[in-house]
Amino acid sequence: MRGRSLLLANASILVTMDDARREIRDGAVLVVDQRIEAVGSSADLAGKGDETIDLSGYLVCPGLVNTHHHFYQTLTRAVPAAQDAELFDWLRTLYPIWARLTPEMARISALTAMAELMRPGRTTSSHHLSLYPNGVRLGDTCDAAGEIGMRFHETRGAMSLGESRGGLPPDSLVEAESAILADMERVIDAYHDPSRYAMRRVALAPCSPFSVTRDLMREAAVLARTRGVRLHTHLAENDNDIAFTREQFGCTPAEYCEELGWLGADVWHAHCVKLDAPGISRFGATGTGVAHCPSSNMRLASGVAPIRKMRDAGVKVGLGVDGSASNDGSHMLGEARQALLLQRAAGNPAAISAREVLEIATLGGASVLGRDDIGALAPGMAADLVGFRLDDLGFAGALHDPVAALIFCAPTHATFSMINGRVVIRDGTLTTIELPALVERHNRLAATLIDV
Repeated sequence: MRGRSLLLANASILVTMDDARREIRDGAVLVVDQRIEAVGSSADLAGKGDETIDLSGYLVCPGLVNTHHHFYQTLTRAVPAAQDAELFDWLRTLYPIWARLTPEMARISALTAMAELMRPGRTTSSHHLSLYPNGVRLGDTCDAAGEIGMRFHETRGAMSLGESRGGLPPDSLVEAESAILADMERVIDAYHDPSRYAMRRVALAPCSPFSVTRDLMREAAVLARTRGVRLHTHLAENDNDIAFTREQFGCTPAEYCEELGWLGADVWHAHCVKLDAPGISRFGATGTGVAHCPSSNMRLASGVAPIRKMRDAGVKVGLGVDGSASNDGSHMLGEARQALLLQRAAGNPAAISAREVLEIATLGGASVLGRDDIGALAPGMAADLVGFRLDDLGFAGALHDPVAALIFCAPTHATFSMINGRVVIRDGTLTTIELPALVERHNRLAATLIDV
């Protein structure tokens, strides 16, 4: 039975990211319930919707897909003692603060991070909840995603290798591996939806080589494949990360992954800044994905991930803003611009184009998360799309190529956004939550967390 139909019409330019990569002038999208039924010119689709929304003067594109984040870190932005630290010292500084996280803090920080992501045009996000002190549970963030209306991939993170056993995190923040695996089973049953257009999915995500054992990595991989969910972790983030893997396990990060069953089309790794040439080749051959987090990598002086080489080798690459204590912001368009500039910084101005970066931020992220129902505007895809007003100051002087300007120019915010057929941003205002009250509560919780 056909449901409610909505015609989004008169877009100045519609960037489809479909198989033909069409950019349609005066474009339109016909939405029925949560799916796209037709895409074309406004003249061709005129009169076909029960209701019409006029997007004259807008650039419309698929919703952006964020493939790596730690929402709770919005509570610890720009902490003075961690401002000038590399990865390991940064973590050692912040672990004691994060150990005071509460369930309310997890929920409010998740709402804050998701609101910040949605405003620049992100419609889908993954999240790596890697620590569970004081009764924090994965449901705290899943409930927040349902409240704000975001398409959400939660990952059941874990740390099991504390300082006393040679790991990086304090013993107070690690969990018993039997309890971790049992809870992974529970959250799959409670929260994972494998259906097309699912608003919530779950992946398993032991945190990193320096915070979990090889046994947990191996068992999590077996469990994920038994239950049909994906795998996610941090890998090869900086030189210390590489040194730890070599010293403790006698191998490279890619060899570590291969030994433990962590290569494949159902796996994606965050960062991979220091992934070597053989590792890139193995990732490409096995369909393994990478979440590229350029701002975080710069902030922590980790280096520049070789995204051009990865793409050329067939590696699936998406964008991630990473946690807001190592990026200090959650602006997907800003992240896309950084990805463009960093790949060119080595001296090749043609290393990557604006349209390729936009593809990474949409289709690339969808592929990394294992989705074939988001990332493009085409019949049968989920109705996730965003619109940017072309009379915004940031587009001034760039209307000869507004698609490239979306990436090249100063990052802007979406004025219109739809997720799963529901309008969540209208006239630049987030419609699903009261932002002033949220920010006030978030700031009070952050002060409590840091000033104990």
